[in-house]
Amino acid sequence: MSQGIVPNLWFDGNAKDAVDFYLEVFQYGRKLSTTYYPKSKEEGLADFQTDLAGKELTIAFELRGLRFVAINAGSEFKFNESVSFAVECEDQAEIDYFWEKLSSVPEAEQCGWCKDKYGLSWQIVPKNVEELLKRPNAFVHMMGMKKLVIADY
Repeated sequence: MSQGIVPNLWFDGNAKDAVDFYLEVFQYGRKLSTTYYPKSKEEGLADFQTDLAGKELTIAFELRGLRFVAINAGSEFKFNESVSFAVECEDQAEIDYFWEKLSSVPEAEQCGWCKDKYGLSWQIVPKNVEELLKRPNAFVHMMGMKKLVIADY
């Protein structure tokens, strides 16, 4: 069955490294397919793409049942915090695991959001975050945290 909408992620020439990293971090992830840039002008390579000749163009992969496509491109576009992916965690140990693996920019951390070494933003949250936010002053507590600590809600 098709997912219907597939997030495409633009990387600055390091899509393969990023996909390998995400597959290492997320259990049960898998690489689905890879397409490649042409190797020469004769095969259709554009002049501005010579540094990408023969490299991966797209890599389809899956994390926790969600399909993504990594696009190996240039530096024209960067990730920003306006788009993030939430990782729902069963318990504090799982929050701690993903936070350690994904958080790479301490100054970008706030209320469960972190940024990885590729600039992609993640929300590392307990699966029951909506229930936790119903507690008195929970929102204030959450906004004061970087990594979420369930016991501190």
